[in-house]
Amino acid sequence: MAAIHDLLAQIQDEALRNRIEQEVDRLSKTKKFGLVFEQHLPECTPLYDMPVKAGVNVMLKNSKEDKTLYMVLKVEGETVLCARKDNLKEQVSFALKDVVRVAEFGEPIYPYLKPVDSVCNAPDSELWHALIEADNYHALQLLEYLYAGKVDCIYIDPPYNTGAKDWKYNNDYVDGADVYRHSKWLSFMEKRLKIAKKLLNPKTGVLVVTIDEHEVHRLRMLLDEIFADFYIQMVTYVSNPTGATQGRFSRIEEYALYCFAKDAYVPSGDDPLIGENATTNEVRWKSLLRSGTSASRADRKNMFYPVYVDEKKGIVVDAGEALPFEEEPDFSDVNGLQVAWPVRTDGSLGRWSVGAETFRELIKKGYVQLGRYDEKRKTYGITYISSETQKMIENGTIDIVGRDEKTGVVSIQYSNEHSQAIRTVWYRTRHNAGVYGTNLITSILGKDRGFSFPKSLYATYDSIYSIVRNNKNALIIDFFAGSGTTLHAVNLMNQKDGGSRRCICVTNNEVSDDEAKRLASAGYEPGDKEWEKYGIANYITWPRTKCSILGSDVAGNPLKGTYVDTEMQLSDGLYSNAAFFKLGFLDKTSVALGLQFKELLPILWMKSGAIGTCPELTSDELPKMLICQENKFAVLIDENSFSDFEIALRDKPEIQTVYLITDYEVNYRAMKKNLSVKITYQLYRDYLDNFRINHGRN
Repeated sequence: MAAIHDLLAQIQDEALRNRIEQEVDRLSKTKKFGLVFEQHLPECTPLYDMPVKAGVNVMLKNSKEDKTLYMVLKVEGETVLCARKDNLKEQVSFALKDVVRVAEFGEPIYPYLKPVDSVCNAPDSELWHALIEADNYHALQLLEYLYAGKVDCIYIDPPYNTGAKDWKYNNDYVDGADVYRHSKWLSFMEKRLKIAKKLLNPKTGVLVVTIDEHEVHRLRMLLDEIFADFYIQMVTYVSNPTGATQGRFSRIEEYALYCFAKDAYVPSGDDPLIGENATTNEVRWKSLLRSGTSASRADRKNMFYPVYVDEKKGIVVDAGEALPFEEEPDFSDVNGLQVAWPVRTDGSLGRWSVGAETFRELIKKGYVQLGRYDEKRKTYGITYISSETQKMIENGTIDIVGRDEKTGVVSIQYSNEHSQAIRTVWYRTRHNAGVYGTNLITSILGKDRGFSFPKSLYATYDSIYSIVRNNKNALIIDFFAGSGTTLHAVNLMNQKDGGSRRCICVTNNEVSDDEAKRLASAGYEPGDKEWEKYGIANYITWPRTKCSILGSDVAGNPLKGTYVDTEMQLSDGLYSNAAFFKLGFLDKTSVALGLQFKELLPILWMKSGAIGTCPELTSDELPKMLICQENKFAVLIDENSFSDFEIALRDKPEIQTVYLITDYEVNYRAMKKNLSVKITYQLYRDYLDNFRINHGRN
């Protein structure tokens, strides 16, 4: 290490020397076992809506060749004078139109939500979902402010990092030729998963991450580090039954990694998801022939006795006494009745599962059923209702729904849902990503709006519903929303079981690599309306969300078909409401001065539970107070009007959250004390402090 430091001392550029020394120092402390990867240069997010002015950071819009960060020194007309961030002595001028303001990872940001569109197909419902167009790291910072410790389930389908330019790092697609692509992916995921953990309910929250073989092992190790106090399990599910091969094995599966908080469990249901078994209320009868351990004749000598069968009537008639151990069984008919003995599959003598006296009582009750004759074993298959099942009949879990007139044998079924544990291998036709992902999206958006490798709607549905089936008010977040499958699935489960689960999705507005080339050749740049129109949020995610709720395709034609395993028509739409926002950034000074209340209103709405239609201010002049009864929150804007505000809230018990705008902590506490509302926040301090703290933690 001494030799390295001697060499570093020869570097003349002080800023560069200091940066390299920091990196060398960090590397010297890096662990030599476990998951080791590069901590890549901080990510930068372009802020196309933010003005370029002195003191901010910018980069070239077309940054494929030059990814240098510059600090703006001054703006003169249509020209901007900048200095390199890594060497402030080096100055350069650019055309203002060629640069874009950027936010670096760790830089304090002050976000707001700009309403873009909304769809309402449930005017009587308070429930509203939200789709946010944003870089998901900055959106996660906002969501931490809104919902830290309150999220029940996070479901994400991150880029699989296949090397096929399916994701970007620092505004450039990562491909198979990038030797650091795995390291970049881990660095990218680590930052986001750390915030995601803060969002989850620390006792019952569950994170679900889908992935394929390219990163599954690295992802598992990363989750082991970040979610060390969680229980982690992996589910394998068949997403492509026809398979994909490159001359070797044909891969048909993907994976879902589940991270369970300490009190989070998977509720049993009527469907173990292991195969194509339809939901059924049928009860399994137990085999009379003992299997497994202690199953030979010598193990329980008194349970080796003849069972008499009337083959013509198809019934078990009676049972004889136990045969002495030293005697061999006689397989001959007795008084016109066939005789069944407990013979095992290998031909050896076994034993029955219950004694003769108990068995006779079961016959009288109609609890014994005759199966087929086995020529090889020269005996019959016989089943009975076990003692455990009999208890379930007694307590009403299982019902006797009939009795055969000829045999007297009962028919039984579960009174409600058959409780089974969900397995870790899923093989369902409805999980086919081609049929229920690609084809479904095509039917909604048309062939011109392609989206690569969308999830099956029902694979996503089962992945989430397995966690929240018993929580009809669950808050679900997906910050890699892609084509919008998660929100679609949550709407479907609410429709099926009457739930009020709420979903918040985040996606960027990237265009595909091919689309970017086409738009660039036509003279468009990121940030241009024509460019942004073809981004995933505007072109895929929101249209799908809107169409699935309304029951029509993008051309307004009714959707065809039904949802799988239901009689629900796609054309009926889904009883739901959703709002579409774009994440923007505010100037902290303007916020502190109360000049951006209008922009912050959607955030206050979301923090209060996103109840009812998001309120809007139609006038630039702020009122002294805002009482949003439909949304169950209120804001005191002018603290001098507190007395009137307090009176206004007295006859409005539905108000659950109150925001008090004041610069003084003592005033805030005094006003809070005089209000009966339990949830209060001090603005703008609560908002500004949160993002300063986030910056400190980063």
